[in-house]
Amino acid sequence: MKVVYHPLFAQVYTNDPAAEAGRLEAVLEVIAPQAEMVEPPPAPDEDLALVHTPEHLAWVKQRGLHPIAALAAGAALSAARIGTGEPCFGLLRPPGHHASAGSCWGFCYYNNVAVALAALKARGEIASAHVLDIDLHFGDGTENIMEGRDWVRVYNPEARDRLSYLPEVAAELKGRQADLFAISAGFDMHQDDWGGRLSTGDYRELGRLAAQAARQAGGGVFAVLEGGYNPAVLGHNVLALMQGMEQGWSG
Repeated sequence: MKVVYHPLFAQVYTNDPAAEAGRLEAVLEVIAPQAEMVEPPPAPDEDLALVHTPEHLAWVKQRGLHPIAALAAGAALSAARIGTGEPCFGLLRPPGHHASAGSCWGFCYYNNVAVALAALKARGEIASAHVLDIDLHFGDGTENIMEGRDWVRVYNPEARDRLSYLPEVAAELKGRQADLFAISAGFDMHQDDWGGRLSTGDYRELGRLAAQAARQAGGGVFAVLEGGYNPAVLGHNVLALMQGMEQGWSG
């Protein structure tokens, strides 16, 4: 599978768990045998401005975080564009789903998934989209940005136990129609991470369900990294999601 990644994502750009040294390296070590690496360009300001206010862009730039945050948004856009034709994973940071139009928190600065989908929509490359956010924490930024845009549906599963989680996602995706399915792929719900709930195999099934829905709808599918803070398991969970996406895509 194609994996969109830039070596600059490995730098420690700020003092938070999402920027911790070794986090992405642990993923690369596990997925490398099954990954075809693609290096992205940064997202231009005009794409960022599709979902963020000028004041927010200025705020991020003033803090010296624009280069890495724009590169992450560009990686999401590259993954989304590849995803229109084949499953793709964006191995990027900083994450994005807590970034709203004019504010941000939770280690996020630009909303990577929202930028990617809005840019493709603006260029006429997609007409509709579905976002499945499987992070432990509610993707408030994505929901805030996309609220009122009738061409995209954002779904954050509400189940708080493992036995209910996968059936809820399956019910949400069954028969869902969209040109592009996006997974905000947080892995902090894992049994050995902050959430303590999902197994590595569950991420494989989540990837399969999303890719299967995309295939049945005649659309595409991609995922981008959000949370996930235990390097010992993060790479294996990413690989499981990728394997599931490939399985669901191939049928």
